[in-house]
Amino acid sequence: MKLNKTYAILTLLLFIIEVFIGVYIHDDIIRPFGGDLLVVILIYCFVKSVIDMSWIKAAIGALFFSYIVEISQYFNLLKHLGLQNSKLAAILLGRSFSWGDILCYTAGIFMVIIAELFYNQAQNIVSKANII
Repeated sequence: MKLNKTYAILTLLLFIIEVFIGVYIHDDIIRPFGGDLLVVILIYCFVKSVIDMSWIKAAIGALFFSYIVEISQYFNLLKHLGLQNSKLAAILLGRSFSWGDILCYTAGIFMVIIAELFYNQAQNIVSKANII
């Protein structure tokens, strides 16, 4: 396993932003929606930092993982695991299902897809320019 430094730095930056949002932002837009949008990107960047796989597989995996966590909230997984009073478990897994969260995760992965497509297109242009 070789650490991808670019994705590792992005993971760290996104983690710091998520902690900042969690600690200091108490509004009705950024915390609930921005945090969910960014967390799926954080998961994607973490996966890409430690596993050498295609960006599309990592994106789909991060999205499905996020969906599974959200669906576990619908079925009240914390209660079934006896972790309903655990603050850490509630932070990591959440407490309540929301279709809005599903939408935010999906939007976050669409942002990843757009960013990766632009990056790959730019890489192709640079590669062709170096050949000439």
